[in-house]
Amino acid sequence: MTEPVIAAIVPCYNEEAAVGQVVSDLRSAVPDIVVYVYDNNSTDRTVDVAAQAGAIVRQERLKGKGNVVRRAFADVDADIYVMIDGDDTYDAAALPEMIRTLREGPYDHVLGVRDQQTETAYRPGHELGNKGFNWFVSSIFGDSVTDMLSGYRVMSRRFVKSFPAASREFEIETELTVHVMNVRAPQAEVSVGFKDRPAGSESKLRTYHDGFRILGLIGQLVRHERPLFFYGIVGAVLFVLGVILGIPLVVEFVQTGFVPRLPTAILATGLGVSAALSWAIGFVLDGVRRARSEVSRLTYLQYSPVR
Repeated sequence: MTEPVIAAIVPCYNEEAAVGQVVSDLRSAVPDIVVYVYDNNSTDRTVDVAAQAGAIVRQERLKGKGNVVRRAFADVDADIYVMIDGDDTYDAAALPEMIRTLREGPYDHVLGVRDQQTETAYRPGHELGNKGFNWFVSSIFGDSVTDMLSGYRVMSRRFVKSFPAASREFEIETELTVHVMNVRAPQAEVSVGFKDRPAGSESKLRTYHDGFRILGLIGQLVRHERPLFFYGIVGAVLFVLGVILGIPLVVEFVQTGFVPRLPTAILATGLGVSAALSWAIGFVLDGVRRARSEVSRLTYLQYSPVR
């Protein structure tokens, strides 16, 4: 049996101070790995440093990590895919264990769960926000995840080639996590070291801006992937509001035979009708969602499991 082709995808933007070390560490950890550095419009020497370290350098002009991953997943042909940030914060020495876990499972997705090596590895608020997102997504989609925003993952070919990659920026990790849950791909988690960025390297993650983008994506994914839940809640809220407004009118009508506040009555009726429509939309879209899930699952099953 031939050994599987292992490819590492390293998204980069102005990582001159870190990318060379990342490429060297990956090649030291897994000597036969093919490292692809996808440069996202860097203005420093990221491209030169990556090439000198032995990486295959490619360009993605559309700004955003999601666009980079979308392009890389389409272009790179491998049996095992590694995704790791180019900022040298993840421990590349954990890669052999992650690959071994993927192959022995066999699994389709191995998540590198960050184990903070220094007190300042996480920016203020990021760890708390990550835990909140983990809890929320696990609750909504019915599967547990420990570090959904980790940028360090090992994936099988069939997982990567069935992944739609619709995100444009840092929401890509959230989309990957939800895809695992939707196709019910077998997955595992491996603890990996997480340290501070090297001197001269700056984080591109904007705490509040990207946090709201991630939250927005989760909301969209809930609407698309759990429509019965989403529209059920919307319908329930509208129904409760209609009942609150309508009960006093019904009581007064029973007592007097009159409807004294016609606009309120119309509003309460409209809320009730809107609630019924919301529930109906939820049922219809849930049927569409089931059909999409079946197609996604069949696409996933077209590829052989990892060797």
